[in-house]
Amino acid sequence: MKVVDVERIIVDVPFTPRQQKITAREVYNWAVLELCKVTTDTGHVGWGETVIHYTWARVTEEAVEKVKGQSPAKLMNDDSLGAGLQMALFDVVGKVLEVPAYELMGTQVRDWVPISWWCIDASPEDWAAEAADAVAKGYTSIKLKPRPWWDIVAQVDAIAQAVPPHFKLDLDANGTWQNAAAAIPIIKKLEKYTNVAMFETPIPQDDVLGNMQIRQAINRPIAMHFGSPPYITNIREGVCDGYVICTGKSGVMQQGILSAEAQMPFWLQLVGNGLTTTWAAHLGSVLTHATWPAITCINLYSHQLLKKEIEVVGGYHRVPDGPGLGVEVDEEAVEKYRVPEDTLKELKQKGEIYDRPKPRIINTIVYPDGSCIHMGYSSQGYGYFNAGHGPAYVEGVRLEAQPDDGSEAWRDLFEWAQQHPVRGRWEEASK
Repeated sequence: MKVVDVERIIVDVPFTPRQQKITAREVYNWAVLELCKVTTDTGHVGWGETVIHYTWARVTEEAVEKVKGQSPAKLMNDDSLGAGLQMALFDVVGKVLEVPAYELMGTQVRDWVPISWWCIDASPEDWAAEAADAVAKGYTSIKLKPRPWWDIVAQVDAIAQAVPPHFKLDLDANGTWQNAAAAIPIIKKLEKYTNVAMFETPIPQDDVLGNMQIRQAINRPIAMHFGSPPYITNIREGVCDGYVICTGKSGVMQQGILSAEAQMPFWLQLVGNGLTTTWAAHLGSVLTHATWPAITCINLYSHQLLKKEIEVVGGYHRVPDGPGLGVEVDEEAVEKYRVPEDTLKELKQKGEIYDRPKPRIINTIVYPDGSCIHMGYSSQGYGYFNAGHGPAYVEGVRLEAQPDDGSEAWRDLFEWAQQHPVRGRWEEASK
């Protein structure tokens, strides 16, 4: 059995209407997926996918050439192949052997795996609406992104009024709560809400002492991305309670086993659509400590690109037991969302990859006293606030999105804010 063809297909799958609005400031281009369709000389076909603008590893031309003419079983554990290609090799090998992918990974310990809804930072009203949708779709948890430009207490309060008590929140500040002195008072405010289940990376992960102080001061678990601080340091010092694992199959297995040795739970964070969510399910089914809900962001997409949608029941979904990944790709949907080859050819000649046009939005942080900070893009705020240029939390703070109105004043401010956040007064900027 050898690989005879690898077809790479770029698709642009629209997000759900609310998520299109929410993600316009950031992660809008996660809608762009590369599908890998691997064909063997036996006539079997395997599928995989990569979110090319957010992944642990893209598929390269070199990786494609590496697998052509080779046994997929020999190469499928090679993480350097990239997300979609590695996934497709496991799918096709499972189909040839007529076994589910999890049997190629290890011993199955569960046949249903936990999964969480996901949403980036947004208004309290939008978060509450997303959480309500999650409940309606069978989810029991949601991962959210607190940011210094939103009132996190107001956001959580809005959700608490929209969901049942059993529905849980994982709050990932991505280090923007700065340090232990700033983070602990924020967390103490949020601990009053029983829906709040855990915190992820409240402050930068390399602040070992600060994270230890936070963990000792609060009554919720803390999750951190595996490897920072180093595994041995984390275990010795007791820096966190569990891990976030995001890498290829071999890396996932290694990190999952190390987590189990330390009795540390974790979730798999493998972002993508239906194929990626299924891939994560197979991995999660063979790892004893993959007990926290996986993050795949499948809820962002308006179509899963599968003939049968993944169904979530009580916060879990079933691990397919058919050959390979055990799901059937909806090839009609693939063609519907496929990016034209002419477009891709032009980009390839320039040495570029396909992307959605970056929305022209000024993101303005508005404080209760009327002062404001204009950002050219919201991710600009991470380094800005981590460096202490603004407070980690202010009651009543909000973000205002200002789309291009065609004026010279807007254009000048946008160009200035692209270089560095700009301070001003909201009543002047909003005239």
